[in-house]
Amino acid sequence: MAGFRALAEQVRNPRLVATQRRTALRKCLERFAPYGHRATWHHLCTRAGIATQDRDPDPERLVAALTELEEARALWLAYEEEFAARRRKEKHHGIRQPGALDEWHRRTWGGCDIVPCESPQRHPAARLAVVLRRMITAMEAGHPRRDCPVCGGTCFAWLPDATAAGPACLRCGVLAPPSVLTPETLTAAARTHGAGAFAAA
Repeated sequence: MAGFRALAEQVRNPRLVATQRRTALRKCLERFAPYGHRATWHHLCTRAGIATQDRDPDPERLVAALTELEEARALWLAYEEEFAARRRKEKHHGIRQPGALDEWHRRTWGGCDIVPCESPQRHPAARLAVVLRRMITAMEAGHPRRDCPVCGGTCFAWLPDATAAGPACLRCGVLAPPSVLTPETLTAAARTHGAGAFAAA
């Protein structure tokens, strides 16, 4: 099975037809998809100007989408290296009890669903790397907040099947990790019904 880099080379390979290059980009998302596979695909297509069902897209647009994905992946790999180094140091000093950051990292291991979204069509508009950096910064700060770490929105709603990931921001659709929000914000989110809230947002 080809790895991310080999698939990225296929996306950039001018000797391959556009459909093959599109397939390679979709397979890249099996290795790294910050919003989840479908939401990340929708995000990349939207930003690169590709119709999500277009089987023969402009190769230059495919490369633009890949470039954004690679930028986010490089940021995430650097974070994972820093995280591993920190955990080694903590264990050396006898700190073995995992904290909120460790739990979030365990759930996002492998680079998929790092910042899960309310639906495949509802996700932040900013570049993937910008969104990842904002979430990493918020998690590392360790201070619960009242607003969304991605967009600054202050209204959240719990969705029926997303209790582990956290409440959804009504502005950008991101499911915020519970540990990054204040108890008051989580309580307010519990009073908001997910499906109806998003329909009205």
